[in-house]
Amino acid sequence: MWLHAPNISTKHGFSTRHGGVSPAPFASLNLAGHDDDPANIQKNRELALAELGINPSQIANLKQIHGCDVVKAKPGTFSGDALVTNEKGVALAVAAADCYPLLFHDPVNHVIGAAHAGWRGTLARIAEKTILEMIGIGAKATEIKMAIGPGICKDNFEVGEEVIQLFREAKFPEKCFSGRHLDLVEVNRSVALQSGLLPENIWAMNRCTYEKDFFSYRRDQGKTGRIWGVIIL
Repeated sequence: MWLHAPNISTKHGFSTRHGGVSPAPFASLNLAGHDDDPANIQKNRELALAELGINPSQIANLKQIHGCDVVKAKPGTFSGDALVTNEKGVALAVAAADCYPLLFHDPVNHVIGAAHAGWRGTLARIAEKTILEMIGIGAKATEIKMAIGPGICKDNFEVGEEVIQLFREAKFPEKCFSGRHLDLVEVNRSVALQSGLLPENIWAMNRCTYEKDFFSYRRDQGKTGRIWGVIIL
């Protein structure tokens, strides 16, 4: 039900699609979206969060807009694409189905963050903005650990030449591209390094959402569920 990052020492997880109650095409642990029965989504959240020992009332989540707005979290639903907090007991949740869920933890200064990084948010440096907001509430860049969850891999993410050009104009390294294939893991890693994170503090799961364990908006032609990345102090 949950996959974990070895560099994050607080309670967290990246969900898979297994262990819920939703029927196809949302089978089975769909945690967000508009097409599935809301009662199924709620039940799935209860089941998944129970595995982590989190009460649904502790969750701060987002109406995601594929931008770079960062919210200082408290329980509830907000508009934006990233959340940060230094408060114990507030669980941050971001949804994804090809976009990358990013989790952040400063274990020394007790600050966490979570971000939803599609190509637009990645281009807008959502990781950097999350890190800066964490620093603003007490974190230190060299202490922050970053975990990059499952998302669409470079081999399966072909985009228009105009999108590649936008990333080139933003001065991202050429290793982030291969023809019209875009590597969002490498772009987000590059942003994190430029933001002061240490290389050894950045971990990537390197799992593609085209795999059967995950939901994929592109593979499933828009009719699919959502995983969550969750973290709590």
